[in-house]
Amino acid sequence: MHAAFFLLLGASVARFLLRHPGEPRTPWIIALSITLALLYVLGPAVGGGTTAAPAPHRRRRWLWLGLVVATWVVLVVLAPSFAWCAVPLFFTTLRTLPPRAAAALVTVLTVFVVAAQLKLSTAFDPNLLLAPPAIAALATAVFIHMERQAQAQRALIDDLIRTRRELAATERREGTLAERQRLSMEIHDTLAQHLSSQQMLLQAADRTWDTDPATARGHVRTATGIAARGLAEARRLVHDLAPPELDNGTGLADALRALDAGPDIEVRFHLEGTPAPLPDRAESALLRIAQGALANIREHSGARTAALTLSFLGDQVVLDIADDGTGFPTAPTGAPTPTPTTTPTDRGHGLPAMRARVRQLGGSLTIESTPGEGTVLSASIPLEPTG
Repeated sequence: MHAAFFLLLGASVARFLLRHPGEPRTPWIIALSITLALLYVLGPAVGGGTTAAPAPHRRRRWLWLGLVVATWVVLVVLAPSFAWCAVPLFFTTLRTLPPRAAAALVTVLTVFVVAAQLKLSTAFDPNLLLAPPAIAALATAVFIHMERQAQAQRALIDDLIRTRRELAATERREGTLAERQRLSMEIHDTLAQHLSSQQMLLQAADRTWDTDPATARGHVRTATGIAARGLAEARRLVHDLAPPELDNGTGLADALRALDAGPDIEVRFHLEGTPAPLPDRAESALLRIAQGALANIREHSGARTAALTLSFLGDQVVLDIADDGTGFPTAPTGAPTPTPTTTPTDRGHGLPAMRARVRQLGGSLTIESTPGEGTVLSASIPLEPTG
């Protein structure tokens, strides 16, 4: 529109100079044309280009538009060939004024265009009466259509921005909940288990302190070792929550082989298949599952032996933990029913945490147990194909 305005203004000046050379009004025409061009250039600097602008900006814009239209009217009166500069002014008017005021001003501009065309014509032509109103109506319709599209686009953008913010907030909440769950599982499988073991050992040492000091001191030394591992776990949790058993390049098999379930339970480890590189999350999850399972065996099963079997089966890795303890009845779905020594408040988080770990990695957890015949817990995690 700006380019069209200056093109029409330049063409009108050229037409006047070619058709009316040496006329006394020529200096006025040139001065008014320059004034109109300068006023039009000042439009963006005035600010408040839409009806939604602040009131002071709107008033300055209306004053600017009034000066532009007044200068154009004087030009049209002196030289009717400047009439077609009104077409770009139609859009400027519609964009600057409220709808009713804009329609009124467009009508006035159209009347001046019709009068100028009739003044230039040598004979009456009906097109001179119909063409300017048709162009004004077309310009108004195009502007209204564009404005509606712009409003719809702005509304869509606002909806998208609001939806993106809501989605980001939801993702932050979900991330926070997932991180809380992960932290709770880490703490349960490490610090809570270590503290529970220390409590049991210190209680046993207290019971045998007078009757069997050697055994009591052995319990205390074992509790001290567990406290040292718990301290390392706590420091590692603060650092990056990765199991310290997997530090310094220690593989999952070596970490599992080093686990124990206390002085009264023999733990055996078996490795089957060809070891394959595992993601850090998978190694951490399997190690935590093994630690939690051994803690359950120590506290609830009464077992004398436990066997850890790590199997690499090509497309998945499977960790089996078996014991020869008392076992417990399982529900039809395979989920364990609570044992008398398991209370929801202090012993109910282990198995759900294990299930959550393998579920996050796309795996599965199964438990097989029969009263008096021990328990087998199996965790399988799929592996991505190599290459």
